[in-house]
Amino acid sequence: MRDDLHNALIGQLKSEAHSSPDLTTMDDEQLRRLIEHLLEEKILWAKSSKPEVYRELSALNFREKRGIIDAVYESIRGLGVLGEIINDMDITEVMINGYKDIFVEKAGRLLKLEKHFESPQELSTIITKFVSQAGRVVNESEPIVDTHLNDGSRVNVVMPPVALNGPIVTIRRFPKEAMTVDKLISYGSITPEVSEVLRLLVTARYNIFVSGGTGSGKTTFLNALSNFIPQDERIITIEDSAELQIRNVDNLVRLETRNAGPDGSGAITIKDLIKSALRMRPDRIVVGEVRGAEALDMLQAMNTGHDGSLSTGHANSTYDMISRLETMVLQGAAGLPLEAIRQQIASAVDIIIHLSRLRDKSRKTMEIVEILGYNPAERRFETNTLYEFVETSESTKEKVVGKLVRTGNPMKNTQKLENAGIYRKI
Repeated sequence: MRDDLHNALIGQLKSEAHSSPDLTTMDDEQLRRLIEHLLEEKILWAKSSKPEVYRELSALNFREKRGIIDAVYESIRGLGVLGEIINDMDITEVMINGYKDIFVEKAGRLLKLEKHFESPQELSTIITKFVSQAGRVVNESEPIVDTHLNDGSRVNVVMPPVALNGPIVTIRRFPKEAMTVDKLISYGSITPEVSEVLRLLVTARYNIFVSGGTGSGKTTFLNALSNFIPQDERIITIEDSAELQIRNVDNLVRLETRNAGPDGSGAITIKDLIKSALRMRPDRIVVGEVRGAEALDMLQAMNTGHDGSLSTGHANSTYDMISRLETMVLQGAAGLPLEAIRQQIASAVDIIIHLSRLRDKSRKTMEIVEILGYNPAERRFETNTLYEFVETSESTKEKVVGKLVRTGNPMKNTQKLENAGIYRKI
């Protein structure tokens, strides 16, 4: 069946289904039966009125009919074209630039789809649907929202008047199965040796920041690290939109921020949740991403008996992550001396793991760096690089070949390892 006839038929069936006076009271099965009935009626009509159309419609097999019914159903009760796209498990990212332009990422490559929404109104209706299901609101007065779909995918929405070319939707997909360290090894992100070192560091309750740019795999890496957390600990996760997949811990509390309501009240921030988490007797606090003034509260938590905490942050390098932490703390404590902030960072953060998305779109661990302290006389942080990514001569412009290698610098801050009864050298 030609695509234009196929799309026209879906549009007609959708219009006729919408005209049913009982549409709002139908359950899902009743709606499917209605669409199926309308399709059969359309075929009978074509038989007597449009022979050329009937030839196409009568040639439809069971699977094709089911596909048409599903498409109409999705457009009414589901997410329309978006529902079709996110059913493709090979798609890792969806970028909707207005109702006409849809891009997806598959295997690290960007592709433009021929599919599109019928109108800006249809796209807006679908956005309102999944945003409201997550308990969020998006409109002209609140045109930006971060939320998630029912499958856990992270969603960012930007609406007019901020978005000039119509509603903008960016969706980050996550694998159904939680990331494991074994998978990171198979992808070449880390080596078995590094895996063992990370296991010891997490077990010994070192405070670890995972840094990197957008799409570098920070959350994925954090999920993998969480596999090393002892099962008998109480863990509290704090996120803007729920992405973490910690599955090996029974005593797990998951917290998520909330935007302000239409009247501007009711907002619950990461800063609020960190303060609340400290009253819940956590063994560790895991913050999905530190972005602003909450950095101070996170550092204070790390410095007040909550060792072993994990978090991520956007940065282009290890040192950039430290600088960004300084800036974020200043947002929440403008009167605090810079030297005091730096001392706070140096005493709170033990390890920074920096990730990067390389020129061939592969995600690699670039550095594992130990934070030793802050030297006020020289006004600089003292660090110790334990591992660094080294490209080999086999690398080309199109393909990066290399691995994370030991620098030869022994780990210096071994007190937490010894406290945990671990005396092996790292």
